[in-house]
Amino acid sequence: MPIERWLPTGYLVSESIEVQRVLDEDVGWQLYSGHGTSKVLVAEKELADRWVEHGLLEPGSIHWFEFGSNQFAALTSGKDMELHRLSTMRSPQSKSDASALAVSLRESRKIDAEASFHDAIYVERFSRLLPSWTISSAVDDEYVLGRWLTGGVPVSATSVRRVHQIVCWLKERDIADIASAAGFQPHERYASDEDNRIESSPPEGDAKPNTEERRIDPQPGTSAEPFRLLGRPYLEEFINEHVVDIVRNEERYKALGIDFPSAIVLHGPPGCGKTYAVERLVEYLDWPEFHIDASSVGSPYIHETSKKVAEVFEKAMDASPAVVVIDEMESFLSDRQRGGTSSLHHVEEVAEFLRRIPEAVSNRVLIVGMTNKIDMIDPAIIRRGRFDHIIEVGMPSAEEVASLLSSLISKMPTEGEMGLDKAIKTLSGRPLSDAAFVVREAGRLAARSGQSALDQESFDLALNQLPDKVGEEESRPIGFIWN
Repeated sequence: MPIERWLPTGYLVSESIEVQRVLDEDVGWQLYSGHGTSKVLVAEKELADRWVEHGLLEPGSIHWFEFGSNQFAALTSGKDMELHRLSTMRSPQSKSDASALAVSLRESRKIDAEASFHDAIYVERFSRLLPSWTISSAVDDEYVLGRWLTGGVPVSATSVRRVHQIVCWLKERDIADIASAAGFQPHERYASDEDNRIESSPPEGDAKPNTEERRIDPQPGTSAEPFRLLGRPYLEEFINEHVVDIVRNEERYKALGIDFPSAIVLHGPPGCGKTYAVERLVEYLDWPEFHIDASSVGSPYIHETSKKVAEVFEKAMDASPAVVVIDEMESFLSDRQRGGTSSLHHVEEVAEFLRRIPEAVSNRVLIVGMTNKIDMIDPAIIRRGRFDHIIEVGMPSAEEVASLLSSLISKMPTEGEMGLDKAIKTLSGRPLSDAAFVVREAGRLAARSGQSALDQESFDLALNQLPDKVGEEESRPIGFIWN
C-alpha cells in the first residue's frame, strides 16, 4: 500500500534540507530520501519531544519546522551514513558496520533503561537508536541485535555459534566482539581464528577438523528454564520430557540405558507450526544446526544425493552435540516400493539414512524430521529404532489459540478487559502466525489512533483484516496427537 506522505516532493524543510521520495513510515515518523545518498527523518512533535526528554537526542541536533497547522522535527543522515528503521535495515556488510550499531545500542540503552529498541530507528550519525514506543511486545536487546545480524532470524547475539552458522562470513571471534561492543557477555566459548580457518576449508583425506575448542556445554542454554512453545502446550510438554530432560540429566538416564534423545518426526499440514517449533528448539538448545532438504542435497545423479547426506551427518557428528533438521522428508525418503523413474535414487538415499541415523544419535546428534505427507515416507525409516517418536502437529485448537492470545496480550498495556471469544473461534484451525498477526496489528492500529493501550475496537478491527480461509478441508484434524 502506498504511503500517504506528509510533505510534497521537493519541499524545503530548511535551506539545506529538501525531501524527495518517501521511503518508510511508522507511528509518528516518516523517512524521506534527500540530496544524493542522504536521508531525512521527519517526526511529529510529540515523538521528537520524547526523544529529547529521554536524552536520546540533543535539542540542537533537530531542525524544527511547521507545515500547515502541524509542527515537525527533522534530522538528516549525513552522506553515506545509515538512517533506517532497524527491523527492515539490511544486515551488516562488514564487522565495522555491525560494531557501530552495537555501540549505538549500548549507548542508547545507557540513556534509556526501559525502551524496547525492536521498533527503533538507527541514526548512525549520532550513534543512537530512537525507539518508536509502539504498542507491541518488548524484545530483549540481545535478540534485537541478533535479528539484525542474521537478517531476521530470532536468535540472541550472545549465541556466537548459532549466529556464525547463519552469518558464516563473520568469524566467531568477530561475533563475540560485536556482542561485547553492545555490552553483552557471549555465553559460550568461540572458535579461534585457526578453528575458523579449518572449519571453512574441507579437511584433506581422512583428517577431521579439531572441534574441541568449538564444543559447547551440552546443557541447553545457560538457564534452568524449561523449553517454552507459546500456543502449543502439548508439543512443549513432549519436547521437555523427551529431549530437554534427557539432555539435562544425562547421568541419570545413562544409568538406565538411555544415552541421548531419540530421533523425532513432526508431521502435519502446511502452516501447522512444525518449522516454528523446530526453530524454537534449536534456539533453546543453542547447538550447531545442520539442514537436509531437497534444495541442499538434491541431485539428478544417483550417487550424489546420498553422498551429500553422508557429508551433512559427518559434519554434525564432528560438531556434536548438534541438531540435524530433515525438511520435506518425502522428497527423498519416499516409499521404495512405489517404483517410478526415481526409485533407484530413493533406494540409495533411504539406505544411507538407515545407516546414518543410529550412528548420529549414538554420537549425540539430535535428529528432527518434518513432513506434510507422512504416508509417503518409507516405512523402514519411521519404524522404531530410527525415528522413535512420530508426532502429528495439527492446526491449533481453541485451547491453544486462547493460550497464545492471552500470553501475547498480557505483555501489552490494555484498556479494560479484552473479549477474546470471537477471536478464538475465528483463529482456531488457522496457523498460529495468524493469531500473532492479529495482536501485532491491533497494537499498531491502537497506536496509530493515538492510544497508549490496546483496546477492544482496535483488536476487533485487526481480526476483521484476516482473509477468509481458502481451500481448507472440513475434515482436517485439529490439535495435537502424540504417539
